[in-house]
Amino acid sequence: MPSYVESSLVQDEVVLYQAALSKWAYFVPIFFGIILIPAVLGIFILIWVWTKFASTELAVTDRRVIAKFGLISRKTFELNVDRVEGIQVDQSVMGRLFGFGTLRIAGAGNADPIPNISDPMGFKKAVNEAQATARNLLRGAR
Repeated sequence: MPSYVESSLVQDEVVLYQAALSKWAYFVPIFFGIILIPAVLGIFILIWVWTKFASTELAVTDRRVIAKFGLISRKTFELNVDRVEGIQVDQSVMGRLFGFGTLRIAGAGNADPIPNISDPMGFKKAVNEAQATARNLLRGAR
């Protein structure tokens, strides 16, 4: 079965960057999940963490920023790159050390946080590059 990102691409749209959740951001629940496996509670914790990872997709294409959360219920966020007004990156000290953070992508009335992204600065750079490419194509078309 294709991923949400793959199934939502339009003709000639190309994925430029794919992001993922940071394993470091989930270190504590993973650690306690492993420790609590004999108590069965650990299995539920590990299933919860696995579900978070398996059900989250983040991508920058040459046209859009796409985010999908949820396995059974689904929450999606799609924004054309030319409509992105700004990207805010929030990183704690641990986030800076281990390369994860929260993104807030502002545009078209939206600024929902996307937490625990691995390499948020790489994601921001990919969006900025997609915007620059889109602007250059627009200028060339005139």
